[in-house]
Amino acid sequence: MPEKTNIGPLNDLMTYHLRRAQVTSFNNFTDAMAETQVTPGQFGVLTLIASNEGMSQSAVARSLGVERSTMVAVIDGLENRGLVLRKPSPTDRRSNALVLSDEGKEVYARGLELAKKSDRVTTSALNDEEAVQLVTLLRKMNSAAGV
Repeated sequence: MPEKTNIGPLNDLMTYHLRRAQVTSFNNFTDAMAETQVTPGQFGVLTLIASNEGMSQSAVARSLGVERSTMVAVIDGLENRGLVLRKPSPTDRRSNALVLSDEGKEVYARGLELAKKSDRVTTSALNDEEAVQLVTLLRKMNSAAGV
């Protein structure tokens, strides 16, 4: 077993532990999603479209805190894979309404199962109540930060 390094005051900093947990969580999630060939970012986009059918690219970008130009490339990739369809917006002729294709719905549904499994792996050291409390506290922090 490797020798444990004294990390000094880092051990008392929430930001240090939050970042370490984020890296672990991201790696678990990426590994879990491999079979879908969808990245964590793409899964976020699929989730927003599945939950808000017909939303615009700009709205997706705003919701995820991503530049519109970056979102265009992500949507292009999902469209090229046949997961997302662009349809004329019924309310704004200048924009497209995004919807999941049938294949996109299947990939999203499988991805959601895998994401939940990844969450269980990531929080395996916590009991159910602690896992719920962790999500509640993270939501509270994000809300206070305007996210």
